[in-house]
Amino acid sequence: MYPAERHTAILAAAREHPDGVAVQQLSAQLGVTPETVRRDLAALERRGLVRRRHGGAVPVTRAPFEPTLSQRAREDAAERRAVSRAVVDELPQEGVLLLDSGSMTLEIASALPRRSALVVVTNSLPIASVLGAHPSITVLALPGAVRAVTQAVVGAWTEQRLDELHADVAVLGANGVLPGRGAYTTLPDEAAVKERMLAAADRRLLAVTAPKFGTASLCRFATLDRFDRIVSDDRLDPATARQLRDDGVDLVLANPRASTPERNP
Repeated sequence: MYPAERHTAILAAAREHPDGVAVQQLSAQLGVTPETVRRDLAALERRGLVRRRHGGAVPVTRAPFEPTLSQRAREDAAERRAVSRAVVDELPQEGVLLLDSGSMTLEIASALPRRSALVVVTNSLPIASVLGAHPSITVLALPGAVRAVTQAVVGAWTEQRLDELHADVAVLGANGVLPGRGAYTTLPDEAAVKERMLAAADRRLLAVTAPKFGTASLCRFATLDRFDRIVSDDRLDPATARQLRDDGVDLVLANPRASTPERNP
C-alpha cells in the first residue's frame, strides 16, 4: 500500500474505534511493520487528524466551527454545573477575577455565591448582565466589538484594556483541548483576548467539559502548562487523564453526582 492509502485505512479504523486503535492491530491489518504504522501515525498527528498515545492512537474530532452560546448552554448541563461548582471552590471571596466569554464561564458566573465580593472583569455581555444584579460583586465590562454568535467583546480596544490590568485569577474556557499541544478557540480575535487574560492574571484556570478533550479548533491560544489547574468532569477517559497528569497538568475532575471532585493523586 502507498502511504496515502495506509493513512486513509488508519483514519477509517480510528473512526470505527474512537476509544483507540493499537499499533499492533494496525500492523496486522495493513501488512506492514509496527515501525511503519508509528511513522504513519506521526504524520497523521502532524496534520491534526489523530492523537498518539502509548501503543496506538485516537481520532481527533472536530466540533462544529462555532456553535452559538444558546447551543452550547444546552449541552452537558449537569457536567457544566459540576465543573462550575469546582471552579467556584477555587476562587477567593475578594479580589479581581477575569472571566472569559462562553457557556462554561457563564455557568460559573451564575454559581458565584451571594457572599462573594469579587471585582469581575469580563468580555462577555451575558456574564455582565447576569452579574449586574449580584448584590456584592463589582462588574467591569471590557470595551470592544461585540461578536453576534458568542456575544463576546473582542478587538484592539479589548486587548489594550487587558494589557493595562492585573487580576488575581483568570478563568477561561476553550472550544477544544489537545493533550500535549494546548487549548484552542475558533478565531484569532478570540484567541488574542484569551492570551491577554492569561498574561494579566497571577493564577489561571481552564474550565472545560470532558468532550472538549481530543477536539481541535482553529486557533491555539495557550499550551496547557500556562494553566495552574484544569477543571473538567469525570467522563474524561482514564488514558487522557493519565497523559495529562504525566505531562504535569494539575487536573481536577468534577463528579455531577458527588460534592467532592477528584483531584491529582
